[in-house]
Amino acid sequence: MNMTDFFLAQLEREAGPTRRTVERVPEGRYDWVPHPKSMTFGYLAELVARMPGWIALAVNQDALDLNPPGGKPVMPKLLTGRDLAEAVDKAVAESRAALTATNDDHLLKTWRLLVGGKVVMEEPRHVVIADTFTHLAHHRGQLTVYLRLNSTPVPSIYGPSADEGKFA
Repeated sequence: MNMTDFFLAQLEREAGPTRRTVERVPEGRYDWVPHPKSMTFGYLAELVARMPGWIALAVNQDALDLNPPGGKPVMPKLLTGRDLAEAVDKAVAESRAALTATNDDHLLKTWRLLVGGKVVMEEPRHVVIADTFTHLAHHRGQLTVYLRLNSTPVPSIYGPSADEGKFA
């Protein structure tokens, strides 16, 4: 199996649980935080919803600057579960298309993350993509804790949850 097929299969496995998690984010809780050092509920939900799209960035761009000259582009806030679920669908579709159009040789090429023009990470694309899935699982897990703390049912992800005694 080549890397692109492996990553496409992983993307498909993670898409459903990610969508089910973000679509449950309750409206009107965007600024809620469980602790002063924590991300807001809304920001975390947006991060999880858009993160599958990082795969397309790693395939289609040679680098990403998190603080580019002239400032970051403003992303619209995603305020409803529906908006978040649509963002997941869009991100997954973009990454599916990018992985389908590339090859393993391209995934061996270097990708860079910059902040203010300074390289802070430099890895082969396939490492960046693998790390994206790990990063997604981490933040999606955080998001399920936020759901629980807001009395919102937690979906099954890799197995049953206390709210769903079955695989969804």
